[in-house]
Amino acid sequence: MSLTFLFRTITRDFAKLNVTGSVSISICQHVQSLHTGCQLLAAEKALLIKLRKSTGYTFINCKKALERFDNDVTQAETWLHEQAQKEGWSKASKLEGRKAKEGLVGLFIQEQAAVMVEVNCETDFVARNEKFQQLVKDVAFVTLAHHRNKTQSKTGYVKSVLASDELNKLRVDEGASLSDRVALTIGRLGENMSVRRAVMVDVPKEWHIGSYVHGGVRDQTEVAMGRYAALVVFHGGEKRKLEVLGRKLGQHIVGESPVSLGNMDDLPCGESETRLLPQTFMGDPSRTVAQFLRGQQARVLDFVRFQCGETASEEAK
Repeated sequence: MSLTFLFRTITRDFAKLNVTGSVSISICQHVQSLHTGCQLLAAEKALLIKLRKSTGYTFINCKKALERFDNDVTQAETWLHEQAQKEGWSKASKLEGRKAKEGLVGLFIQEQAAVMVEVNCETDFVARNEKFQQLVKDVAFVTLAHHRNKTQSKTGYVKSVLASDELNKLRVDEGASLSDRVALTIGRLGENMSVRRAVMVDVPKEWHIGSYVHGGVRDQTEVAMGRYAALVVFHGGEKRKLEVLGRKLGQHIVGESPVSLGNMDDLPCGESETRLLPQTFMGDPSRTVAQFLRGQQARVLDFVRFQCGETASEEAK
């Protein structure tokens, strides 16, 4: 029922009762007060929606924060982050023993450098959540920035590998550590999570970085994400086909799981071959990878393959 209709109904009823004009004025004032109250409610609802959208926290917590700080959105948002951080550390401690073998591998290439990271959670459902995917992005960007800062004076091919303990100490925005960011995401999503590992490479201008991500997340333009990923460093190849060559090599590495490079002249040892170059090339089973590379006038110099959730023994194979 609209306020206008309510006012007309009340006025009509009082007119039937021959109520004095002073009462009508009182009614007008009362309806005006209701209208003002509704405006305030609408404004508060808009603030609530804004805070909910900017933070991702529940409506109940956002409402509590706005009430606590008299609708000051900035203070409310700061308080929410602080509370989530505390709650995240508490949840992280409680969930620490729970297995986190799902998650995503994130891969990012920028000019002559690349980073590949693995971030784990408990379920595929959370791995599809945009807040978890934002965490993967944060880890990738922070890790690459750290790598570049540490290697800026070095030349040639540079490769760095970081394990979980080292990654958690890296600093993100406003001095918070990656472990703080993980705890914040745990507080929001309620699952155990961990930043497991990262590898970074820098290559000279005449070298190239190829990549492939399998089981990818849609609508990701900056950081490619999926359950399997590979980086491959190579030299040579036809200039206009370098991206395709890099993707084919990365696809083979993801699919065939080589654990070492081997030599261009190595002979294949059968189906259990774990050296990359003597393996049968997935894109053309009539040739080995080495033979394919000769045809492309290219040479692979290094590669890295990540499979989300693989055990240490699987990783070493």
